[in-house]
Amino acid sequence: MEKLVSHTARINDQLARYGVKFGIYKNGTFNERLFPFDAIARVIPADDWRNLERGLAQRVDALNAFLKDVYGPQEIIHDGVVPEDFVVSSPGYLAPCVGLVPPKGIYSHISGIDLVQSREGDWFVLEDNLRVPSGASYPLISRGICRMCSPETFRTNDIVDNRGYGAMLREVMDHVNCGGINVIFTPGRYNAAYFEHSYLAEQTGAVLAEAGDLYVDDERVYYRGFEGDQRVGAIYRRISDEYLDPTTFLPESVIGIPNLMSAYRAGNVAVINAPGNGVADDKGIYYFVPKMVEYYLGEKPLLHNAPTYLPFYEDDLAYVMDNFEKLVIKDTAEAGGYGVVFAANMEPEAREALRQKVLTSPRRWIAQEVVDFTELPVHLPEGDVPRKADLRAFVLTGHETKVWPSGLTRYSREAGNAIVNSSQGGGFKDTWILSH
Repeated sequence: MEKLVSHTARINDQLARYGVKFGIYKNGTFNERLFPFDAIARVIPADDWRNLERGLAQRVDALNAFLKDVYGPQEIIHDGVVPEDFVVSSPGYLAPCVGLVPPKGIYSHISGIDLVQSREGDWFVLEDNLRVPSGASYPLISRGICRMCSPETFRTNDIVDNRGYGAMLREVMDHVNCGGINVIFTPGRYNAAYFEHSYLAEQTGAVLAEAGDLYVDDERVYYRGFEGDQRVGAIYRRISDEYLDPTTFLPESVIGIPNLMSAYRAGNVAVINAPGNGVADDKGIYYFVPKMVEYYLGEKPLLHNAPTYLPFYEDDLAYVMDNFEKLVIKDTAEAGGYGVVFAANMEPEAREALRQKVLTSPRRWIAQEVVDFTELPVHLPEGDVPRKADLRAFVLTGHETKVWPSGLTRYSREAGNAIVNSSQGGGFKDTWILSH
């Protein structure tokens, strides 16, 4: 790996030339910046990966079963496993999706599961991302550039090839396609992950389209192409639910496709991932995922959550109040690393104000024990330094559920900072899965 690391600057230059950027829209201003790459890869041994692979597939299968259930018979609610009020009060629970079963019964086609590894070597799931999880393009393109800069590194190490992601994604889209072309639907150039949208369109052979390129006629979706209009059979949407269809959701949306939901409801187009998935990756619903595995699959969960408390429950609320200073408090309404607070790092007045907010609106918050997760070496000009890092694993569900043998390892660029999200200034690494 030393030879590869010596090419760090060259690799980042190449990533910049390819436009590998991450956009941040904040306070009314859109800013793009390079997504810093560190050439010291995270290495996961083959046996560890096999265990992760099984646990990730199991978790996503349970989450898909939950989505099918809560928008259908709601048996998990009737059996008292998940409280009804907790589901219907989730901002991700969409009433227009009730009774709607997507093509092939698959809701989460691409799941981004965020994990951390403790210093003892155990893996914990921090979040499930089932709406528009981003990040697969970054390890994909960086591996290709690393291979060009230092081909001997990949000849002399037993690393599983990660170049199959595009084929895996295309296979999923083809599996649910309702007749027509595959489309990657982007809100446009100023979206934070636009680079990824265009890159994945290239990798899958799908058409990259914006709202003005697509329309609905007679409950079918069409693409306006140079060679005439074409029927669309599957849409990998890279746009939030509320903007997806102004006739169903936010009427002021100008980046959605009017009447898309009518075509979807008629079974004439697949939408990847399904609208309404947000109920399953709600930070509060996360608490129940291990119970879902047992309920739907009749199996013990292979992957565990970080120890989590729901102030929604009286006993958990009492524990949180008694141990507030030791916990991580998360706002279930936030994403991208926002709304995550280490209570121990707060000033006393701010901590007490947050404590009162949790008391007043317990459904809005979860609390977790601090997981002392591993630090990985990051190469800097002055030498290698340890930084906190997580892993986003990508799980694809089509004919079967498969885990991509790679992943996005994100690291904090600040010493001691446990927030690694790219939107919070983090960088990324390649993830090497060893073949044996």
